[in-house]
Amino acid sequence: MPGIVIDGRELEAEGGQTVMQVALAHDIPIPAFCWHPALSIAGNCRVCMVEVEGRGLALACNLPIYDGLKVHTDTEAVRNQRKLTLQFLTLNHPVDCGICDKAGECLLQDYHYAHNGSPSTSIDPKVHATKHYSLGSRIVLDNERCILCSRCVRFTREVSGSNVLGIKHRGDTSLVRPAEGRSLDDDPYSDNVIDICPVGALLSRAFLHQSRVWYLTTTPSVCPGCARGCTIDVWHRKPEWRLQAVATHRNHTIARVTPHENPAVNGPWICNKGRDLAALVERPRALEPMVKGEVVAMDQALEAARQAIAGAQRPLALVSSWGSNEELDAFKEHLAPRFSCAVKEDHRQQPNEPGDDHLLLRADKNPNTTRARALFGETPAAVPEGTDLVLVWGEGFDFDTIPDGVATIVLGAFDAPENGLAAVFVPLSIHTERAGHFTNFEGVVSAFAPCFPPPATVADAETVFPQLAPQGATS
Repeated sequence: MPGIVIDGRELEAEGGQTVMQVALAHDIPIPAFCWHPALSIAGNCRVCMVEVEGRGLALACNLPIYDGLKVHTDTEAVRNQRKLTLQFLTLNHPVDCGICDKAGECLLQDYHYAHNGSPSTSIDPKVHATKHYSLGSRIVLDNERCILCSRCVRFTREVSGSNVLGIKHRGDTSLVRPAEGRSLDDDPYSDNVIDICPVGALLSRAFLHQSRVWYLTTTPSVCPGCARGCTIDVWHRKPEWRLQAVATHRNHTIARVTPHENPAVNGPWICNKGRDLAALVERPRALEPMVKGEVVAMDQALEAARQAIAGAQRPLALVSSWGSNEELDAFKEHLAPRFSCAVKEDHRQQPNEPGDDHLLLRADKNPNTTRARALFGETPAAVPEGTDLVLVWGEGFDFDTIPDGVATIVLGAFDAPENGLAAVFVPLSIHTERAGHFTNFEGVVSAFAPCFPPPATVADAETVFPQLAPQGATS
């Protein structure tokens, strides 16, 4: 195990590491634009220069360690080189931080203040480039902000494998562009390039000019879009920055979704479907309990459901594969003894939607099938002959397969025609309104937390199930 010295600190490192990796592992900051821990080394931004005793300046990202190596990260030569590099990188940059979505989380902004801090020394006019060049339906590129670090190009080659992006031309006419006849719409992971762009050149159309990031906060959550269960950060308005007069709906809606790095599940990435969580959970809600289509109080709905369950001779429960571990456990304890149970798919793979792939996507579009089937088995979600009551928890079941005359109890969160046709309908909270856990297809358990309070008229499934259990039915 080679020993090296950085800034006078004797550090142990692993063979094959670079100075950048060792420094960051020991909380020694070194600026970097093009370097990213999950991508190959490009070494083109030149801002990570360090001084090696006996050798002079060298790139920390591309310098392999060896025993006895002595490195300094903050000498006059290093500081001067970083300042010159930042002067060069901002030579043609529009410095439009006031209207840039990246402001507040921009490495160029941070490094300029930390390592330069001076106005441009150039007296020549800036070279203008394309503004808002379309890379597809989700992303636009501001070439004037681009510093050609090539992170986005390497992502499409090395991670997503789409090979959509490249760099054309040379020198100060170089441009990031899609391959001929292609766009980032061909890449189901394209939005990751927005995250890894260090300067705000790659912009999300959905988030463009919607909010300054310092008005937002994050809540750790789990993407329910497939059985991978990627961990995510859900961004939403900070309470202290609540809108008071206009667009107040933004106080309780999702602003954006980004990956929450998790080596056990998704690493630093998520797919585009995970980014579109708002479209999934902010559909029209079902907010009123009903008995035979008539709106009633929650207590009345629960009592009617309890009586129907107690009086049924052959009741069937179709269990949601979107239920949390806690909800599934509650159903198992309080209601499973009374029902024949089968797990259903709440969501299915849609036409043209990717199935299993080499990176993250899974064909099973439900977050907790593994836990649900571990508790309730592999019985097909169908209605056997002789069934006199069907409890449907969640979405995705074809109600036309239920024989005429069979009563239904529906527990769901979203507006649907079958809600009003059920003997009893109970409105439930969604996973951005409560805490819980999902178990992914590999058995990894991940937690999610509430982003918003639930509407007053809905209930958490975990608290509903004990109230539906006939006396003595709990296992």
